[in-house]
Amino acid sequence: MHPYVIVFGLILLALIINIPCGFLRQGYEKFTFGWYFYVHISIPFIIYLRVKSGFSWKFIPLTLGGAMVGQIIGGMIHRRRQRNG
Repeated sequence: MHPYVIVFGLILLALIINIPCGFLRQGYEKFTFGWYFYVHISIPFIIYLRVKSGFSWKFIPLTLGGAMVGQIIGGMIHRRRQRNG
């Protein structure tokens, strides 16, 4: 498989994994244990997938960016549901 496809898949997977984490994170006050937990819980899994895929540490910013976008999208979904429901 082409390396670009694998990198894109890792970024997309980091994004998808972090949407529910971002959704759940919104239920906690900022900088509490629960907030930190949902921000960081997906990181070991993403690191494992990156290492198993054979990519070096140089790809961390890409997967981290995907994770951050997933957190933001999950938070937006939570806030929209709170407003409408």
